[in-house]
Amino acid sequence: MIRNYMKSNTMLFLLLLMFGCKEGADRQKTTTKEAIRPELNLSEANRLASLPFGCMQTEYPNRLGQTLQDSSHLRNPKSLHPAFYGCFDWHSSVHGHWSLVSLLKQFPNINEAAAIRTKLTENLSKENIESEVSYFRMQGNATYERTYGWAWLLKLAEELHTWDDPMAKELSVNLQPLVDIIVQGYIDFLPKLNYPIRVGEHSNTAFGMSLAWDYAKTMNHLELQEIIKKSVKRFYIKDIECPLEWEPSGFDFLSPCLQEADVVRKVLTAKEFKHWIKNFLPQLTKPSFVMEPGKVSDRTDGKLVHIDGLNFSRAWCLYGIAKTLPEYSYLNKIADEHLNYSLSSIVDDNYEGTHWLGTFALYALNHSE
Repeated sequence: MIRNYMKSNTMLFLLLLMFGCKEGADRQKTTTKEAIRPELNLSEANRLASLPFGCMQTEYPNRLGQTLQDSSHLRNPKSLHPAFYGCFDWHSSVHGHWSLVSLLKQFPNINEAAAIRTKLTENLSKENIESEVSYFRMQGNATYERTYGWAWLLKLAEELHTWDDPMAKELSVNLQPLVDIIVQGYIDFLPKLNYPIRVGEHSNTAFGMSLAWDYAKTMNHLELQEIIKKSVKRFYIKDIECPLEWEPSGFDFLSPCLQEADVVRKVLTAKEFKHWIKNFLPQLTKPSFVMEPGKVSDRTDGKLVHIDGLNFSRAWCLYGIAKTLPEYSYLNKIADEHLNYSLSSIVDDNYEGTHWLGTFALYALNHSE
């Protein structure tokens, strides 16, 4: 009996050991899968480039988002915006152009490279940009696309300026008159803004300043840097305990809390930012911090698909925090999860998302390296 008892227990032990090893292997497999860092390679670049390339000269459907002063404003999109009339709306067209410039810089042999160059040259011609400038100078249009579209225009200008390519140099010169209007718009507007706009959509002040800050730093535009730095500190330096658990709202494509952290980290020193974020987002200081990606219920709904954009923007903010503060490197895993959740879903037949989500995915992938 003792021998049989020992034999039974030995078999039970072996079974438990085998099960435990399998469970451990499965757990290791899951962990490895979750830890995969999305990579911007040539294949992914071709996939992302197909989105703005396919719509940058597609005039309709189109959302103009304009205020009519008189009947002279009643014109078709291409007449009003000969440079940025495609991809559904002005700001999406602008950041679609940024996407293609960024991808060409990183992958010169991308599919349709020659055709992309042709379209960029056609759209960003001197004459077309002069027409865009004229639109902003029309009565009632000075605040058009403030500040979301403004931010992407400066990002496009920065990308062209930093590309050592003859075409880029020409397009940069063409674009400069419009850039000057946008820069002056920031300089005039930010000191008058008494309170920041903390929403998760286009008018978010932190996002508008974040991309403008990048431009100002790259171009060494000291006046714009100073205006943004003062505004960031005035708006955000005393903020504490941002209610991250309230996010996301149903139509968010930006995280109000994380987007604020992203611009603050750019303006402050790493030491200053480390102190600030402990008070602003104390939950992020714990390696056990978790945050699930936002779930999209219907990608054919133009508002509900915003949540895919939220996942991408959360990712680039988290990558940025971890880069500034290496001790927060555990945030990279959460960023990876957000990026992976939505990355596979942005290329389909749904124009509601495809006209803009490629840019957000690319911007996040550029920050993941």
